[in-house]
Amino acid sequence: MLGLKLLTDPRWANIAESNLEEILTDHAWCEQKAAANALYIITNNPEHIDLIQKMAEIAVEEMEHFNMVVEIIKKRGYTLGRERRDDYVGQLSKFAKKNCSRMEAFIDRMLFAAMIEARSCERFRVLSQNIKDKELAKFYHELMISEATHYTTFLGFARKYGEGVNVDKRWAEWLEFEGELIQSYGKSGAVHG
Repeated sequence: MLGLKLLTDPRWANIAESNLEEILTDHAWCEQKAAANALYIITNNPEHIDLIQKMAEIAVEEMEHFNMVVEIIKKRGYTLGRERRDDYVGQLSKFAKKNCSRMEAFIDRMLFAAMIEARSCERFRVLSQNIKDKELAKFYHELMISEATHYTTFLGFARKYGEGVNVDKRWAEWLEFEGELIQSYGKSGAVHG
């Protein structure tokens, strides 16, 4: 369904599980950044009321996820560490078109968001199926479903408002790029690490 070119090695879950405080902190900040991205899209696309309403829902949901992760951190006696730099997301952002039309920039922003949600969904699936911690396995299964919904939402709006842009062709380019990029990741206890 996601179209990802390379799936995460299930052994990555062992790396993540070896330091739950780190993966939970990284995850919390990923949720906060996802909420900020939805707000950014609202700010820059006020003409599409259906998009604004859906992005507002996503922003609220992502902050709810942030709070859920923070509660798990607190319950387990961990500390929410400082925000982490996400090299994977940084590399993805470099692939987005620069000096292009407003429409192309919009499409790439939506595809950038769809790609992050797709990889997050896939990583949450790996965690839900491979970690021994039953509470977290169930938690990540539930979030996997949410991320899949967000992925299809971003992709759907790119297609809906992608007037004059071959969105499917550009999405295929994103998938190819990410397939190459992800080969360098999967070695650290971060959601996209």
